[in-house]
Amino acid sequence: MTSFVPTVRARRRTATLAVVLCAGLTAALTACADEDPDKGTNGVGRLEAPEIEKKARAAADSADMVRLAGTLVSKGGTYRLNMRLKDKGGAGSVTSKNSTFELLRIGDVLYLKADAGFWNHGTADAGKTSEADGAAADKLDDKYVKVPEDDPTYKQLRGFTDKKVLLDGLLTLHGEVGKGDRDKVGGERTIRITGGKGEGGALDVSLEGKPYPVRFARGGGGGVITLADWGKDFALKAPAEGDTVDYGQQLPKTTS
Repeated sequence: MTSFVPTVRARRRTATLAVVLCAGLTAALTACADEDPDKGTNGVGRLEAPEIEKKARAAADSADMVRLAGTLVSKGGTYRLNMRLKDKGGAGSVTSKNSTFELLRIGDVLYLKADAGFWNHGTADAGKTSEADGAAADKLDDKYVKVPEDDPTYKQLRGFTDKKVLLDGLLTLHGEVGKGDRDKVGGERTIRITGGKGEGGALDVSLEGKPYPVRFARGGGGGVITLADWGKDFALKAPAEGDTVDYGQQLPKTTS
């Protein structure tokens, strides 16, 4: 007679293993379902969207320094910014369709630095390109030019270096503010809030440390800017006398 004992024991072991696996899977799924997505964060993810916006704005206002990088689309054209800003000045670069230039502002004193192509472009737009203009552009190449405060472009150029002006424009959501998804920006956990379901802009707020704004997407395809290095100081130093020259006429317009 053939024995069925080993077969029965094998079936029992299989059934027992299946029960253990199912129990473990159930426990894992329950743990995932009960896991708090805001565990270990600053807690702003638990707030309603208007309160998150208020917290982000307060954090931004409390910081003396910030770095902005990305694309900004305005009525005057499209610009790619890489600026470090503080309350009393800023420094960095701006790139448009036609040129790239550097800006340095210390208080109300604003310097512009660009290559010869930038200055030649300005005279060409004015319809007065000449050999003399080319020679002047070469002299201005890679030099700091102090922008007169009465020059028509002073206010526009200064705006790129003004922390308050840029943040007021970049941290404003239009329409009803709603709460979006959690994400990561540069490895940092974030919560998104939107204006007008995204048509009025989208702001990603850090869930780590202070609730600083870390990325802003303007509505209508107006560009995306990342914000970093909140509160990290940097030096603003006037250029050496040998690195500065006087342009001596109206500066070229910084159009795209």
